[in-house]
Formats: sequence, structure tokens, C-alpha cells
Amino acid sequence: MARSKSRDKKQKKTLASKADKFDCYQQSVQSPDHEVEFFEQAYRDAFKRKPYTLREDFCGTFAVCCEWVSSNPKRTAVGVDLCAETLQWGRDNNLAQLTEKQQQRIRLLNQDVRKRNRPQVDILAAQNFSFWIFKTRSEVIDYFRIARSNLQANGIMIMDMMGGSECYEEDRVDKRTIKKGKKGFKYHWDQARFNPVTADVTFYIHFKFSDGSKMNRAFEYHWRFWTIPEIREMLNEAGFSECHVYWEQEDEDGEDTGEWERSEDAPSNPSWVNYIVAIK
Repeated sequence: MARSKSRDKKQKKTLASKADKFDCYQQSVQSPDHEVEFFEQAYRDAFKRKPYTLREDFCGTFAVCCEWVSSNPKRTAVGVDLCAETLQWGRDNNLAQLTEKQQQRIRLLNQDVRKRNRPQVDILAAQNFSFWIFKTRSEVIDYFRIARSNLQANGIMIMDMMGGSECYEEDRVDKRTIKKGKKGFKYHWDQARFNPVTADVTFYIHFKFSDGSKMNRAFEYHWRFWTIPEIREMLNEAGFSECHVYWEQEDEDGEDTGEWERSEDAPSNPSWVNYIVAIK
């Protein structure tokens, strides 16, 4: 009997082995409702009207597309990603949560984002620093030109950027508790490698669970660390007419307010995230 109990204990699965990495990612990294709210703000700032069509490049599980079509019955979305597995997870877990009519307003493309498609859209979003996969100026400018061609005449491209001195530190791990309790978990953003000569970086995402088990390198990224001035210059070369930086505003105590405004001057914080909005 004692041996049987010991065997059962050894065979018991850890929380990490049972966890879904895509679900953990969405809970840790994404805020689709916030993204849609910002998209609306940026488009109104540019054209004084409401946007209805969205293209989400590097869409992954396309949670933002789903939130977009849920926010307005007139809205449509196109999600583009090269990974068939990730798109399928989104179909099974995100798309399935929508009504049939909402599902019909989302089109998914399993392809390279560097491809021209119709219809053209009001907003093209390239979120979570994904376009940093392009490591040379020529690759980035080529992508920006194609992205611009996928926009309507009154269209904008939205990207997020990160920076600050802490972002260049190797072996720095940002740890956050996503969910507390027995079924809770923590998110670890691991800055594993930064090469100052080439600006190549390696980042990992790990998830740690309440039983002490860990999902190591659930996601990994091998990017080039681009700066805001470089991106703005390349957007200009790609033909965009205007480019604006949106910075999160702070209150009197230096705390983030959740409000974003165009800015040409910002505090030199050790770690920051912002948006770049390019107008076609």
C-alpha cells in the first residue's frame, strides 16, 4: 500500500505540466479592451471619426480581433500570423466565445505579414514588439511599405515600443503575480541577452505556479532592439505622412494615469512602454 501511494505521488502532474501556455500568455500580457480603446482614441485624433476595420499583424491568438468585433456590430477584423498552431488555439478558445455573427466578421490569414491583402483597413496594428523580428533597416522599411499599402487612404498604423536603461540589462527578470491562490501563477519576463554591437536581444517568458513548478521558456524572442527615432525615420522613408508618439501620462506622484497623449518630450524612466501611431 505504501509503495502504491508513493508511486501515485510521483506520477501526480504538476500545475506547470497541466497549464496552457497560450492562456497564461493572454492573462499576463494582453489587455484587448485597453487596446481597442486606444485604437479608437488614436484614430479619432487623426481623423475625427470612428474606425470600423482592423488588421492585426502578428495576431497570435487574435484576442484583439475578437474584442474589436465585439465592441461594435459594424466592425470587421483581419488577423494575420505565420503560426498555424497559435491561430488554431485562437479559433478553439477565443473565436468560439463569440456569436456566429461576430465570428463571420473575422477573417484569419495564415501567412507572412509582408503580403498585400484586400480589403484595406482603417487601422493596422503590430503589437507586442513583434515587428522587431526584422533586424535590418531594409527589412523594416519593406514591412512598413507593405503595411501602408494595406491601409485605406484615411488609415493609421499602431505599434508599441519599449525602452529605458533597465531594458538593456542582461539576466534581469521582471516578476509579476497574475493570479493568486492554489491555482495562481507568476509571469517572469527574462531579459537573457543584449548585444550592444548589433542590438540583438533574446527574451524569454516563463510561468511559475503555486506548487513550485515552472514552465521554462514558454515563449522566446530573438529580436533587434529598435529605438523610437529609428522607427520614426523608417516610417517616413516608407511613405507615411505623419508619425506621433503617445506617452502615458503621470499624476503628481509620478504614477501612471492610464491616459495617453501625443508627446515630443518624455521623462527618462528606467523602463517604459509607449505607442507609435503612423498616419498614411
